[in-house]
Amino acid sequence: MATRIDIPAPSRMPGVLRELPTFLKRPALLTPIGLRTREGWTALGTMEILHVAGLFLVVLPLLSLWQQAMHLPSPDAFDKLPSGWLLPFAVAVAPMVEESIFRGWQTGRPRALWLLACAVLFAILAVYAKAVGPVALIALLLVLAVAALGGWIRLRKRREPPAGYVAAYPAIFWIVALLFAGVHLMNYPSVSMLSLPMVLPQLWAALMLGFTRQRIGLPAAMLQHAGANAATLVLVHFGV
Repeated sequence: MATRIDIPAPSRMPGVLRELPTFLKRPALLTPIGLRTREGWTALGTMEILHVAGLFLVVLPLLSLWQQAMHLPSPDAFDKLPSGWLLPFAVAVAPMVEESIFRGWQTGRPRALWLLACAVLFAILAVYAKAVGPVALIALLLVLAVAALGGWIRLRKRREPPAGYVAAYPAIFWIVALLFAGVHLMNYPSVSMLSLPMVLPQLWAALMLGFTRQRIGLPAAMLQHAGANAATLVLVHFGV
């Protein structure tokens, strides 16, 4: 039977930092400690500090040097947002949506993987919607919705991840991290090979949030994501 690796819950701030390199060397399914204990909040605080410190002290300075040297444009993803929407979108909407899509299913629970498969099919339908007649599209969407709900109900009592998923998780973790970073290339008005380093902040975030999701849980990853986004907005606002 496939099982998760249960790393002892960190009792001191350095504890979670000692676990992180081991996890990144070979990502594995962990038993989340949650946020119902002081240990969980201590671990989250540690990861938030590491996330933001690494971003501000290492990743962003290197990124700025690369951007200036290569004369690359700044991101324009938020330029089209209505005034006043940036803060709630970056601190509330984006963390919840992105963590749910990229890391919500990474426990490997069968019902989570089933919903992921349904979401992928939905995305495919959305891409080819114009090639499908309206009636057929509605019918397919209804079938997909029923299948998603039915699978969720039927698989709700199955908690152990498939053995194949456990074995493949190290590769899955890194593929998703790279995908998470790559998607953010859309934040820039033009993309080239020189633009690839511009998503290093998102790759760093994917590594930090991926560990937090496994070690502490999905709500903790959302909170950490929100905190990092908020810190970045403060940095931009004050022009630091």
